Amino acid sequence: MIKAELEEADYLYAQAPYAALAQNGGPVKIRSIATAVILFLASVTVFAGTPGTVYPDPESACPDFKAHELCFKKPVSNAARTEYLSTPFYAVILKTAQPCTITEEVRLETQTLFPQSKVFSTRFYCDENIEENISYTNINDQFGFLAVHAGTSLKEANQRLAEVKALGRFPGANIRKMQVKLVSP
Repeated sequence: MIKAELEEADYLYAQAPYAALAQNGGPVKIRSIATAVILFLASVTVFAGTPGTVYPDPESACPDFKAHELCFKKPVSNAARTEYLSTPFYAVILKTAQPCTITEEVRLETQTLFPQSKVFSTRFYCDENIEENISYTNINDQFGFLAVHAGTSLKEANQRLAEVKALGRFPGANIRKMQVKLVSP
């Protein structure tokens, strides 16, 4: 009888860690918590990387953006990032030039031709100004440009290009799909 009691005591002693896990939810609960944490972190990363909505109305004032920049809603995130992107859109490139040579006066004059859509230009790091931190995707950084927002579909962009060509002022105007890019200094 003593041998049986000792064997049972050894068995219970050996099973103690497993019994404690079973009482606290066991390995299944631990896996569930780990899965929940991983999914939460993944969702935060995806949300932080969500592109912001572009505001193409020239009358919209956007905080933290300059008049010559096409502005967009920046994601709310405390994550350290080197850049933020807008949603994709189409633009009609009206003119290209040497970097930093398209003036605000030229942009404003051109804006009068397109009262419903933002005319924007790039001055990315002009005059070594680190506060000029808006760039655009799908462009050649070796050139400056003047463009007008042309919508979110190719059909809208083709309509805007037809309007631009009808003016006869911008030879070589072309459509470009791009995104606004805010680069952290």
